[in-house]
Amino acid sequence: MAEEEQLEEEPKKKSRLSLILGVVLMVVLGGGGFFAVYTGMLFAPDEVHAEEDLAALEEEAMAPLPNVAFVSVEPLIVNLIDLSGRARHLRFQAQLEVPAQYEQEVITLLPRVVDVLNGYLRAVDVAELENPSALVRLRAQMLRRLQIVAGENRVKDVLIMEFVIN
Repeated sequence: MAEEEQLEEEPKKKSRLSLILGVVLMVVLGGGGFFAVYTGMLFAPDEVHAEEDLAALEEEAMAPLPNVAFVSVEPLIVNLIDLSGRARHLRFQAQLEVPAQYEQEVITLLPRVVDVLNGYLRAVDVAELENPSALVRLRAQMLRRLQIVAGENRVKDVLIMEFVIN
């Protein structure tokens, strides 16, 4: 009978004191760590390096601008057909950043530049054009094609002025 009474007794509940202490200790240490990093007590940049970085930025800002010219590409309107068969249009306008000494040569090649851009933009899928991150890839692809057409080091960058899909 005594054994049955011992089995029927509920086991004693464990103290929640260790759990509460653990949570309080975690909050205090986390807050202290945040405060130390936020105020710069830990992982603060050296003042010497910060001053050197600031001086380098000021020198960069004072440096003369590169000798570049911008060649405007006439606006293009490209017919696009999406998967549903619906006709859509892309209005595209760009400027080419070129070294000043090559400006006239690039202007002479503008019909070829327009042809390459027209052909490339017609071949791109409409779904890819609508992707927000596609502009970076498109710019890189266009720049590479234009560098091939104009010659290496003649086109530095493609600046997209207008890119509208209707």
